[in-house]
Amino acid sequence: MPADDRISILVVDDYKTMVRITCELLRQIGFQDVDGATDGAQALAMAREKEYKLVISDWNMDSLNGMDLLRALKEEHGDDAPRFIMATAESKTDRIVAARQAGADGYIVKPYTAATLRTKIDNLFAA
Repeated sequence: MPADDRISILVVDDYKTMVRITCELLRQIGFQDVDGATDGAQALAMAREKEYKLVISDWNMDSLNGMDLLRALKEEHGDDAPRFIMATAESKTDRIVAARQAGADGYIVKPYTAATLRTKIDNLFAA
């Protein structure tokens, strides 16, 4: 079952071009409520102001990295924390396991396509 296209999504990456590209890919596959943040601290502040259903975050960022952001969201929101997909250029098994153990709902390897994003998101919300 496809994810509801009306869900709110926050894209986090310290590379502004990646935020823009990912937001555009999400819009291409039907998601309209998409915001971007350029670091984990900004994302955390935004998540305190708006209820996001999904966060797609880069792992490697300065100030507050993806793992720290994930932990902070889980700590602050508990069971109501947004679903979380960790995005990184590294596909090593230990990284995937670490992200899962920290509470990530999914893992996506850069570069990714709109179709890959759609599949990941649909699978995440079908569960």
